Amino acid sequence: MHKGQWTCSMRRTSKATVLVVLLCVVELAIRPGMAESQPTTPWRDPSPHVARSVVVDTDVYLEVLDWGGKGPPLVLLAGLGNTAHIFDDFAPKLTARHHVYGITRRGFGTSSIPATGYSADRLGDDVLAVLSALKINRPLLVGHSLAGEELSSIGSRFPNRVAGLVYMEATYGYAYYDRVKGYLPMDVRELRKELDSLIRSPDPAKITRDLLAKDLPAFESVLRHQTPAPLPPGEGPSAADSSSFGALADWFAKTRGIRIPEEELRSQRVPTHDAHPGPLKTPAFVFEAINDGQRKFTKLDVPILAICAVPISLGATKRTISGSLIATYEANQAAQVDAFERGVHSARVVRIRDADHYVFLSNEAEVIRDIEMFAEQLQR
Repeated sequence: MHKGQWTCSMRRTSKATVLVVLLCVVELAIRPGMAESQPTTPWRDPSPHVARSVVVDTDVYLEVLDWGGKGPPLVLLAGLGNTAHIFDDFAPKLTARHHVYGITRRGFGTSSIPATGYSADRLGDDVLAVLSALKINRPLLVGHSLAGEELSSIGSRFPNRVAGLVYMEATYGYAYYDRVKGYLPMDVRELRKELDSLIRSPDPAKITRDLLAKDLPAFESVLRHQTPAPLPPGEGPSAADSSSFGALADWFAKTRGIRIPEEELRSQRVPTHDAHPGPLKTPAFVFEAINDGQRKFTKLDVPILAICAVPISLGATKRTISGSLIATYEANQAAQVDAFERGVHSARVVRIRDADHYVFLSNEAEVIRDIEMFAEQLQR
């Protein structure tokens, strides 16, 4: 071989060899982390809504979801701990006959988390502020669980602002206070405040007279008519169940028989560095402030539909609770629904046996049917 030809061949071989070696090195470097290095598709909420922020107070914005639709307005209010995304699957089923909105109250999700403003009437005012800002005229307000206090706040103070109210598992003592049965959490807080005032007062005589004449006899009546029956929490999700937001949604389906929309779980929690469900976004003080801000609603005079799970389904939690405690809890729950029906003459109460507290998820078809029937009656 000619020397020049040999040199040229070596150069070609060296370049090819170097290229192959470099490719091998790169492959070995990325192979162990191949799965982690693959680009992941960003999560996108599949529910067909438009999200916006609406100012309701100084430096306070609320997340409002708009699913669109044809017909009169319908506004969905979530329960304690939830955001408007809890209705991601439910709301689109109502858009054939309504223009549907959802509101996330202050302190939750992407809404503002101010230090104050969590009383029942302030939360009701937030809803009214959204209605005014978006020019939503006399909607049908549909609330779940704790939203019952917002419905009652608006219905008792501004009945002309709404066409009607729908309480979905929301007729508890914070939504309607029966003077005979009482509502133990609220009554205990009020009595504690009175006793604190007695200790701090420089002239406790008047407070003592009020306690002896009114407060203590009323509290005794509450204790006689309502046996406290707090249910212990069931087993929480395992590490595997908390490995992703999808796995957490599967855990709810397995233990409760209901499917929580994944965006709802994402709105509640801060994701960890590896995108696992992390701690709650909402600080503990918000829950405490909402409980402290409850008040006694005793008069409602607006068209009302109440959809109640009586007796309520406890799902897998039932296995960890004694039969006597379940019986006491169910009796108290049924008594509150009866008190609501007896005391609110404008209400039609629908009882669904063995439904979940998220009755609009466990018994979706029945709830939609009852809401549509109620809405039709309002339009006549």
